[in-house]
Amino acid sequence: MIGQDSIDRFVALLGPKGVVTDPDDIAPWVSDWRGRYHGAAVAILSPASTQEVAATVALAAELGVALVPQGGNTSMVGGATPPADGSALILSLRRMNRIRSLSPDDNLAVCEAGVILSILHDAAEEAGRRFPLSLGAKGSATIGGLVSTNAGGTQVLRHGTMRALVEGIEAVLPDGSIFDGLDALKKDNRGYDIKQLLIGAEGTLGVVTAASLRLAPAIAARAVGWVGVQTPADALALLRLAETMLGDSIEGFEVIADETLGFVLGHIPGTRSPIETRTPWHVLIEVDHADLSEPGPSDRLETALAEAFERGIAVDAAIAANEAQAEAFWRIRESLSESEKAQGPALQYDISVPVAKMPAFMIEAAQAAERAFPGTTASSFGHLGDGNVHFHVRAPKGTSDSPAWIAAQGQAINAFVHDAVVAAGGSISAEHGIGQMKRAELGRLASPARISALRAIKAAFDPMGLFNPGKLIPLPGEG
Repeated sequence: MIGQDSIDRFVALLGPKGVVTDPDDIAPWVSDWRGRYHGAAVAILSPASTQEVAATVALAAELGVALVPQGGNTSMVGGATPPADGSALILSLRRMNRIRSLSPDDNLAVCEAGVILSILHDAAEEAGRRFPLSLGAKGSATIGGLVSTNAGGTQVLRHGTMRALVEGIEAVLPDGSIFDGLDALKKDNRGYDIKQLLIGAEGTLGVVTAASLRLAPAIAARAVGWVGVQTPADALALLRLAETMLGDSIEGFEVIADETLGFVLGHIPGTRSPIETRTPWHVLIEVDHADLSEPGPSDRLETALAEAFERGIAVDAAIAANEAQAEAFWRIRESLSESEKAQGPALQYDISVPVAKMPAFMIEAAQAAERAFPGTTASSFGHLGDGNVHFHVRAPKGTSDSPAWIAAQGQAINAFVHDAVVAAGGSISAEHGIGQMKRAELGRLASPARISALRAIKAAFDPMGLFNPGKLIPLPGEG
């Protein structure tokens, strides 16, 4: 347990605003977003600058105190939850919430770790630009967390993950030194790319304090369409056709099972199906233009969909007539997780497989899971174009005790789904990270070379093991 003498040292360093010790104030930050992991911490440390972070980390190293970096606490894998034994303190970056600069000429924004994603969106829009990464938790997720988990979202098809959008990083390393890599250099051959090591490291190698982020031109015009198709294979064929006819103007391409659409229509007030025909699968597609050249995105999308009908790929389709309707289409997609959760206990998987294999995987893996675990139902939705879908296995109808069902069936279902993913050449974590939820499975399934490299890098950066203990790196016996 961390003693009061240590807490007093941190108070002397950061001042009363920089250390939270009231249990009621700490309580919301010791459980994960899904409510599956519950930790304990006697204090939250809240430095207000990079220098204060560095001093905090140095003091923690001197005292041998572990730190759990935390932003918006929106981790889907328990990646920002402190250990249950109270052996670590939470290092909150939420006070570091300045956008240090935003240059339309450079298409670059320098943001501190605590900047909330939606705040960056608004600031970029005011400057005639946009930051092309969005997700459901944009109102609470922070830049530091997005960098540390290499976040994805609905625009990866065109713009890539966070790794592709980060031009530079500032971070504090476990010895308290500051890595100043914010300069957005196009060419830099000074050995190992420290920036890329820190992206996706989940706070195990360093504390990201700021990032230089690539902006994109503002959208001048867009078209949002909803297409009914018979199979995921048809959805992929539609994507390839659209890429041929529309080029890189495709901003989003999401595939949704009809059953999952039904969950939204039944749970979210005011939602309605964009098309009249109930098809087995649906595609949400967005086409964006940065200028007002002719033909516009709606005309181009309509031409592409006409060709899809001609080829027998599409069954029914609708193009949003205005912005309100376009937002209504996207509201369906953004409500999928909430609507799935309302159906009862379920196990959710954020997985990726090679794009060419995804259509078959979506059908065959769901059928196989339902056979292996009678009474369950399985389906998936998500980013078909980048091979990442969210695969859900729902408990049998009438299951009311979610923890009991997960305790009884979770390990077996996890292994079944992850084995299927690996057999297809995929990854058990596409965009949510490993955290503590998938750590043992990573150890079970990853190659010895990968596990050895992860452990060696961790030991080199953090020999005392004080940065986000118990996350990402498989423990002894787990690989």
